[in-house]
Amino acid sequence: MIHQYKSNGYNIVMDVNSGSVHVVDDIVYDMISLVEPLVTEGIKDADTIKAAVLNLANIPYPAEEITEAVDEVLALEKAGQLFAPDIYENYVFDFKNRQTVVKALCLHIAHDCNLACRYCFAEEGEYHGRRALMSFEVGKKALDFLVENSGNRVNLEVDFFGGEPLMNWQVVKDLVAYGRSLEKPHNKKFRFTLTTNGVLLNDEILEFLNQEMANVVLSIDGRKEVHDAMRPFRGGQGSYDLIVPKFQRVAESRGQMNYYVRGTFTRNNLDFSKDVLHLADLGFQQISVEPVVAEPSKPYAIRQEDIPVLKEEYDKLAVEMLKREKEGRGFHFFHFMIDLEGGPCVAKRLSGCGSGTEYLAVTPWGDFYPCHQFVGNEKFLMGNVDEGILREDIRDEFKCCNVYAKEKCRKCFAKFYCSGGCAANSYNFHGNINDAYDIGCELQRKRIECAIMMKAAQSEESAGQEASE
Repeated sequence: MIHQYKSNGYNIVMDVNSGSVHVVDDIVYDMISLVEPLVTEGIKDADTIKAAVLNLANIPYPAEEITEAVDEVLALEKAGQLFAPDIYENYVFDFKNRQTVVKALCLHIAHDCNLACRYCFAEEGEYHGRRALMSFEVGKKALDFLVENSGNRVNLEVDFFGGEPLMNWQVVKDLVAYGRSLEKPHNKKFRFTLTTNGVLLNDEILEFLNQEMANVVLSIDGRKEVHDAMRPFRGGQGSYDLIVPKFQRVAESRGQMNYYVRGTFTRNNLDFSKDVLHLADLGFQQISVEPVVAEPSKPYAIRQEDIPVLKEEYDKLAVEMLKREKEGRGFHFFHFMIDLEGGPCVAKRLSGCGSGTEYLAVTPWGDFYPCHQFVGNEKFLMGNVDEGILREDIRDEFKCCNVYAKEKCRKCFAKFYCSGGCAANSYNFHGNINDAYDIGCELQRKRIECAIMMKAAQSEESAGQEASE
């Protein structure tokens, strides 16, 4: 499978199955699209392919150049870097039978919040239920469950989530201490993370975060008017002025590493690239601003007709990021971070985040759900900290959720980068976890194209610097 596109002056060709990415000139770019159907039909003879291409009308290149370009294309094909076969589809047949261990928990330490964010899927922390704070005893049982069900895996992850986790701060600290006490006896290492809106942040909390949390996620949407419109206090007043200096202190105290500011853009700010750049101008170097996922009836929900504008915003952002990088003002944007040389293992590329199998969410009263976005939907209640996993059928269903189980993913060039997308979004829009959220898919494909274009530009810049030395 080949995906070709032009971006910021680059002709980019992706060979999906091999993972190869090529930046080519105009004639090779055009020849690839002409040679692909011939190779797909099983034609392997170079002379036959050249003759077929030369017989096509309206090709604006001399015959000699066409022949040379076709030779280049066939050389890449012979090297396994173009028109590569799909060697992964048969791999997924054993997914249901594969042994999985639990490696990560999302602890809903607080089903309560001190903000009233208008797009919050957690209903201001309530998650379709009652307000509650997780007790130390429930959290302790959750960590025991994680250790007992993690097999030989050494590195375990626990995210303190909400609502607002800092509303249950003492339990967060107590659970971190308990987790540390389990490490040596069980040969485990906990990686703790926390997501916060920043309202309750203070110096004491920050000191603890910097000592114990491998990553901290800071919720802010961008420009003051955008943030305050969507992330107000319950009385309606904005939260921007309170949290910005606190977040800046977090970023600096962590050396601009091991944190990120995380925002959400909606139909109210389709010019979201301005919010990303605003956050960069505030001094943040680790940034994620993501599209809202909401019922179409919501006035802030992104609609299909918004897609062209949003794609242009991603293009503008990518170009501006390259410019700032050259100027020494670079920053990282989560959705443009891509690894073309290593990246996740095959299983992860095919099946994604591991929700419902390797990753579970735990409610304040100890119930297990496949992830935080399923919490409150009783159809996906998998068990609890006292009895363990009771619904193995749900776990098996999530085991089999992969890019080949989703018809929309099979022919998508992005499938090995997005791993099939979010199961919760699929369920919420289509009623099953093996579909895909269409708007999200379109935006994901665009982000991948931008990310690869940026890699091409950075590679060109690096080569130019080496040549001049």
